[in-house]
Amino acid sequence: MPRTVVVGLDGSRESLAAAHWAAREAGLRGLPLKLVNVWEPVPLGRAPLMGEETQRHLSERVPWDTAEALWQSHPDLEVVMEQLTGRPGEVLPQAAEGADLLVLGSRGLSGLGGFLVGSVGQAVVARAELPVVLFRVSEQGQNELTQDLDGTPYRPVLLGLDANTPDDALIEFAVDEALRRDTALRVVHAWNLPPYYSYGLPSGLLTGAELGESEAAALTEALLPWRQKHPTLDLVEESRHGRAVDHLVAAARDASLLVVGRRIRHSSFGGRIGSVTHAVLHHSTAPVAVVPHL
Repeated sequence: MPRTVVVGLDGSRESLAAAHWAAREAGLRGLPLKLVNVWEPVPLGRAPLMGEETQRHLSERVPWDTAEALWQSHPDLEVVMEQLTGRPGEVLPQAAEGADLLVLGSRGLSGLGGFLVGSVGQAVVARAELPVVLFRVSEQGQNELTQDLDGTPYRPVLLGLDANTPDDALIEFAVDEALRRDTALRVVHAWNLPPYYSYGLPSGLLTGAELGESEAAALTEALLPWRQKHPTLDLVEESRHGRAVDHLVAAARDASLLVVGRRIRHSSFGGRIGSVTHAVLHHSTAPVAVVPHL
């Protein structure tokens, strides 16, 4: 399968915004954009609001209408389209196999200030074995879409990293995104004191300050090969005490993209997203890229 950037469409304004983000990303990568719409038949026993044939016809128009909108702002973009049938959460990861990236739209903020990912988005993130980007319509997101058009420099790419178990695939994805945007890569590693520190420090163990220095040194060591490989990249290290989610959500307000990881675990219960990634997906104001890794 030729390399592409894939975007899942459902006809909503959120998926159209995601398609514009994916078109810009495809341009940065020099790849075609593949528009995928999944028609999900109405379950037996449930009467559709309109005739099923009418619903299917409208669904099949979605990729064509989206392509026409994209060509207005990306006239040189190569666009291919695919119409599939089934459950979107299951079909989209299969349709994106072999692609560089899968992009989905997500709804706006919930009443609690949360990022509404939706059941399809969560199912795709949990199943896909390629990077998945969740993009939502917001003022920050709209500003991100115009940065390549008006010459405004990109905001930094933000990477959430566990420096004690770093993964090369995760770091490489974030590095490449920063290089494509000609911007800085800001890497945040969060750590906490072990629970027994609350009951007094046992003899022979590191103090809080010493533990902080150790965690910062681990982050520096994890990123050293990437500094050597890309000496011109502005690589910013931040080792912080506290909850990773809190630090990442706060830092995402000034980021063009937040990159987090998801460990691939095959089981009879399906894939898992992970608590930090799950929380970030619900609260980040920046687009979120979830990179699966072993």
